Amino acid sequence: MRVLLCLLLMVPGLVAAEIYRWTDANGRVHFGQRPAVEGAEQIQVKPQVVETDQATRERMERMERFYDARRQEQAQDSAASAERRSKQQQECSELRHRLAQMPEGRRYFRQEANGDRTYYSDEQLDAARRQLRDRVSERCS
Repeated sequence: MRVLLCLLLMVPGLVAAEIYRWTDANGRVHFGQRPAVEGAEQIQVKPQVVETDQATRERMERMERFYDARRQEQAQDSAASAERRSKQQQECSELRHRLAQMPEGRRYFRQEANGDRTYYSDEQLDAARRQLRDRVSERCS
């Protein structure tokens, strides 16, 4: 289909071209866009019509469908990649926020099901900070 479109776009340029034919002193026939000698004959150039058989048209249609499917796959891959980057940026932002909420010297606890508070030891807090820093460096390069 693209080949046919290109040919159709080129036809007006071919029709407008002036081609001349002349014979030199040695009897050789020459063609050119400008007459080189007096009496050069102007020739009408008719565009060549390219006929394609059924098998060629079917092959071109299959190829076009293949390329359309490939372009669609690439667009989907690009959208999925953008979504993954967005999720990763969100996760990085959340991890950095959680790490910023754990400054040194504060007491942290978790709420138990019965309402009691269980406070973290200094070692547990240091381990949680290390774990958050490791996850930030691993996922947010």
